[in-house]
Amino acid sequence: MLTKSTTLKFYKQKSIQDAIVEHAHHKEIGVRYDEAFGKRPDILAYPREVLELALRNATSFHCSEELWENPTQLSSELSRKEMDALRVGWDLVLDIDCKFLEYSKICADIIVKFLRYCGVKDLSVKFSGNKGFHIGVPFEAFPKQVSGVMTKDLFPEAPKKIAFYVKENIKSELGRRILALENNNFAAVKEKVGLAQEEIIRFERNEFGDNIPQLLVDRFLEIDTVLISSRHLYRMPYSLHEKSGLVSIPLDPDKVMAFEKSSAQPEQVTALGPVFMNRNVLGENARQLLVQALDFEVKMEEEPEKKTKLYEEMAIECPITEEFFPPCMQAMLKGMDDGKKRAVFCLMNFLGKIGWSKPEIEIYLRKWNTEKNRVPLREVYLKGQLNHFKAGERLPPNCDNDAYYKSMGIACSPDGHCQRYKNPVNYTLAKWRRRMREKEEEGKGKRKKRGEADIKDKVKEVETERKA
Repeated sequence: MLTKSTTLKFYKQKSIQDAIVEHAHHKEIGVRYDEAFGKRPDILAYPREVLELALRNATSFHCSEELWENPTQLSSELSRKEMDALRVGWDLVLDIDCKFLEYSKICADIIVKFLRYCGVKDLSVKFSGNKGFHIGVPFEAFPKQVSGVMTKDLFPEAPKKIAFYVKENIKSELGRRILALENNNFAAVKEKVGLAQEEIIRFERNEFGDNIPQLLVDRFLEIDTVLISSRHLYRMPYSLHEKSGLVSIPLDPDKVMAFEKSSAQPEQVTALGPVFMNRNVLGENARQLLVQALDFEVKMEEEPEKKTKLYEEMAIECPITEEFFPPCMQAMLKGMDDGKKRAVFCLMNFLGKIGWSKPEIEIYLRKWNTEKNRVPLREVYLKGQLNHFKAGERLPPNCDNDAYYKSMGIACSPDGHCQRYKNPVNYTLAKWRRRMREKEEEGKGKRKKRGEADIKDKVKEVETERKA
């Protein structure tokens, strides 16, 4: 936990103030005061503001992935067209998160190598401050246009597609290296990540017809863009982390594997490390990455049979109902005073992953908004979020995400199953699968009894005929 003396001692360093303000150019800023964020939109223009905010109990600083002409003009009431007009660009920030830091380090190292393979020269890495890493590519490294469309307007679609492209291309190597770290012991991985073995292993047939176990890293390690929707924030370089008490420090991209948490202790950091998101770029060296990611997404849509099907053995043919929802989602559905916007994001992505269609989600959320929330969200905001939403495209935030659930006033009330899962969707699917299997077993039992009864009747019939 952070103390005020720690935050003041750290943020009073002129080098730290300068680094934070330098990173804040053209970005919307969110200032966190322990468990809550301050007013938005906000900006940081002068180094002394960092210390002044710390004196008012600020603990950390966050900024937008998007770059704005004037962040102070932002509002939740703006339309997509108005937001596009204000946006002058966006940075790519890939977020790596895993409860086990060594796995996150391996992932960051592989992504750095893959981006370099794609021709990206201007990339940077920073420790998130707790359990993961942020990998950044500045907007200046991307082309101004792609196929006649301004790249600045390809938000959030382009960063999402890049994240998907990266994940698909590194997952085999990531699984291989994590297993190599554990001497090919699946049980060691299972013990560290706290998941059932069937949740982290799939079997693939090789050319000889043998079933070879593969590690499903996406069950316990996330690779995503930090964007959730427009105006989402990430922790700034040289910001403290409330939970760990560590600093989100930039690192040499080629030395991620050598990182140790001890180097992120506040007393060890003086802001003299590499620049995160350095804007002095070597031309449009991320062009290949963007073009290949956009093309890859198209190919995947054209060849759906090549996509890995999640829970293939038990397809979700109709929406999973509320009786299978985890306690956190049940709590949100009772109505919210604070955090309604974040609740919309959580709920729509949760429902989209458990078989609900977009029309069903729209009807459900509108009813929730008007009937359960004491002060409903404005219809224009809800409409804006739903307009760009694709059911099943992404997961809701993980249960331990600092910006959600707890900070929204949703206290975790585990029911004996929650602690086994890192995401609300995993909880619901596991509970639903158990029920489906129970019904299947019940059906087998009933069919067996009917079969036995039919046999007895047939025997009686044969005996009666013989006696006759």
